Amino acid sequence: MNKQGTIVRWDADRGFGFVRSPATDTDVFFHIRDYRGGSTSPAEGLPVRFEEIHVGGKGPRAMAVMPLDYVDPRRPEPPPVEAPGRSAGRRRGPPPPHVVAEMRAMLMLVPAYLALLVWSAWSQRVPVPVVLAAPLLSVLTFYLYWRDKFAAQRGAWRTPENVLHVASLVGGWPGAWFAQRLLRHKSSKQAFRQVYWGTVAAHWLALLLWLYSAPAR
Repeated sequence: MNKQGTIVRWDADRGFGFVRSPATDTDVFFHIRDYRGGSTSPAEGLPVRFEEIHVGGKGPRAMAVMPLDYVDPRRPEPPPVEAPGRSAGRRRGPPPPHVVAEMRAMLMLVPAYLALLVWSAWSQRVPVPVVLAAPLLSVLTFYLYWRDKFAAQRGAWRTPENVLHVASLVGGWPGAWFAQRLLRHKSSKQAFRQVYWGTVAAHWLALLLWLYSAPAR
């Protein structure tokens, strides 16, 4: 069965990864030997088409995985891709528990952060230009995520993960989270998410300590 999706996990050292498709309930495993992409290497965020098979009881597996714009010389005309219809949308299960927890946390953190910034500017504990720069940091961080995903799709130079984490640490953490969810980039990499939430906690701690020690003017 021919489908399309996006690579959401890729382990280059071990040579395997997973593809997420709206037409399949679970992420689909694939091995490097089943990948056909010419000069384009597998990467997280890369849109692909593939053939889904089921072997034994081990779950779905992707064969003939290739980028959407890649023409296999052994198959000049790509097979038609199954378009996800309403039935596929109904089969899609609820978001994972960690996504629900993160959404609830953001619904509290972002409004609280904005209120805290407004109060700090009103009480003159933080200069107004610094407060006004906070939304710009989120916009810049969102752009860094977008550019990294764009580069991953084309096999270009990637933005180092440390740069993304530093952008979150200095105040771009709201934009980073929205980029992870809207762009579906770095959202399935558990180690990355753990460091990201560490930057959120560190930024809040530093801000609260600063506000506590800074006298009102």
